[in-house]
Amino acid sequence: MSDDPFITEIAGEQNIPESRVKAAADLLEQGASIPFIARYRKEVTGSLDEVAVTAIRDRLHQLKELSARKETVLNSLEKNGHLTDELRDRVTAAETLSEVEDIYLPYRPKRRTRGVKAREKGLEPLAEAIFAQTGIDCAASAQTYVDPEKGVESADEALAGARDIIAEMISENQDARARLRDLFLNQAVIKSSVVPGMEEKGAKFRDYFEWEEPITSVPSHRMLAIRRGETEDVLTLRILPDESKAIGILEQMFVTGDSQDSQQVRRAVSDAYKRLLSSAMETEARLETKKLADAEAIAVFTENLRQVLLSPPLGARRVLGIDPGYRTGCKVVCLNRQGKLLYHDTIYPHTGKQGAENAAEQVKSLCKDYGIEAVAVGNGTAGRETEAFVRRIDFGRPISVIMVNESGASVYSASDTARREFPDLDLTVRGAVSIGRRLMDPLAELVKIDPKSIGVGQYQHDVDQRALKHALDDVVTSCVNAVGVDANRASAELLTYVSGLNSGIAKNIVAYRDENGPFAGRNELKKVPRLGPRAFEQSAGFLRIAAGKNPLDASAVHPESYHIVDAMARDLGASVKDLIRDPDLRGKIYITRYITDTVGVPTLEDIMAELAKPGRDIREKFEEFSFAEGVEKIEDLAEGMRLPGIVTNITAFGAFVDVGVHQDGLVHISEMADRFVKNPADVVSVQQKVRVTVLSVDMERRRISLSLKESANRPDR
Repeated sequence: MSDDPFITEIAGEQNIPESRVKAAADLLEQGASIPFIARYRKEVTGSLDEVAVTAIRDRLHQLKELSARKETVLNSLEKNGHLTDELRDRVTAAETLSEVEDIYLPYRPKRRTRGVKAREKGLEPLAEAIFAQTGIDCAASAQTYVDPEKGVESADEALAGARDIIAEMISENQDARARLRDLFLNQAVIKSSVVPGMEEKGAKFRDYFEWEEPITSVPSHRMLAIRRGETEDVLTLRILPDESKAIGILEQMFVTGDSQDSQQVRRAVSDAYKRLLSSAMETEARLETKKLADAEAIAVFTENLRQVLLSPPLGARRVLGIDPGYRTGCKVVCLNRQGKLLYHDTIYPHTGKQGAENAAEQVKSLCKDYGIEAVAVGNGTAGRETEAFVRRIDFGRPISVIMVNESGASVYSASDTARREFPDLDLTVRGAVSIGRRLMDPLAELVKIDPKSIGVGQYQHDVDQRALKHALDDVVTSCVNAVGVDANRASAELLTYVSGLNSGIAKNIVAYRDENGPFAGRNELKKVPRLGPRAFEQSAGFLRIAAGKNPLDASAVHPESYHIVDAMARDLGASVKDLIRDPDLRGKIYITRYITDTVGVPTLEDIMAELAKPGRDIREKFEEFSFAEGVEKIEDLAEGMRLPGIVTNITAFGAFVDVGVHQDGLVHISEMADRFVKNPADVVSVQQKVRVTVLSVDMERRRISLSLKESANRPDR
């Protein structure tokens, strides 16, 4: 058993042996990245995957925050003379921040509340006597506290002050707060209504002008939409349970009879709820529903982002990238197979017949001069028209024409990264470069921009931005390391996400490469300034050296395991290249012969998998896609059409699909399949190619309703 209570608690919560949790925690403490731990320290952690290691990291952070808050509270209690052994035990045993705050609340330094003012008038003994509910004569007892010099002018004022004190005592009662918190979180109703006079301005929130729903059933997207409406001063939002039920709970707890003093307590109970507890618990309920909505929205966003980042790459091809436009023309760039800009120009295919003919000749000439193998067309304004224009050109040989999602390309164009790379180029030219590179390798290009700009989120600007950034960074890091990075081609931005590296070391790698030429092997990475032993250990397995001296440098086999592969080859009288080339030779390897105190079956199985497919790309193979001909704008759509499309975003309520008309259509969750669907992500993934049926087109609101149901299929038109 571990002597660390955090380890013990996490192990119990996640049903993982303490030794494995401790191993992961120790590695994290030493600065190891999650991808490194999951990939190269399987023997130490018992093969915990990235999800498990991430959960351990996050829970450790939560428990440390809770521990720090407990320490702060205990110090405050001691400093102000309130700390007792019983209080210390209660604070120490508290399992949540809410519980800690409830314990601390009666002792927290207060502003001058009504209860504080009543105490200053000397009314606390009267309050305690009434609260005891022994049957005292309240009026007579109150009369003895009348003292104009203290500000108590009458017995009624004394009783009112006593009730203020009692109400405060009730509102600070830990058990009362816990029971009301439970009531709010399980039985409250969320109600929204339009602010008078904001009906027209807030038309997009029309669905929530008069809305109510149980707190337990409200989905993330609805909660965030209502909160956005409130932020924009269009909606009012309340989260409240049945008032009589809430007051009934408190009366059951604090009212013991029907005598005069009990009647006073009953009045104090009502005041405690309406004036103090109701607003406090509503605030907590708002925070909790926001936290849950944020978590769900972030989970949707991160999964969508993972799918986009792992989109199939076209690979090293000579690409002509086009950033479409009407009047201002289309920016055209020619890129070599490494994504280097060779040439840029502007064509005007949408300015009349002569403009189209001239543009066609320009494109045809560029494709010939630069040996273009594929054309990438951005899917923004004039995208479909530009795609159709390029497809009409007779190149005399096969050239793929592919629409590319350009979300965020303008963000990259105006970024410091783009300015450093292309200081003398126009924003639109930079955008065309980004479009072309996205086709070649989406991951390598998309890491250059803020993930929030990629266009696959759900209310991403409304959720906790720190939590969102943390989660998105985790996803980008996971994807980059899962795919692996070519150390001789990667940008500094891509290298920054490699395990063990930071922006400074990434820039040093690029600078070393520029000065000394391509890396000949992984060991040469040790010559890069600031890339020390720890950084090398963390990063080496994820950095690939294609065509290096050692064939393992192009694989995911870590340099620390090269000696194992060498031993395998030596035992068979072969070379490492022979092992990679000959599956029959690999079939003669018995991995159990190579087990040591530090290397077990998991690592050996990974090594064998890499020898079979060294440096394999986990991403799917690229498949060309094209939209339906003749369907280029929303006006071209008609109910019942059966069209090809690409899933662009997934939300809790459905999926958005691009059918090539500059406006994504929505496949509502109820139209995802001919069966009940709980989660749209169970049916589709971002960038998936699908066929949809047009259900309806709302021209006024520019909304398209689509269906993936087989039962909705109609003959293609």
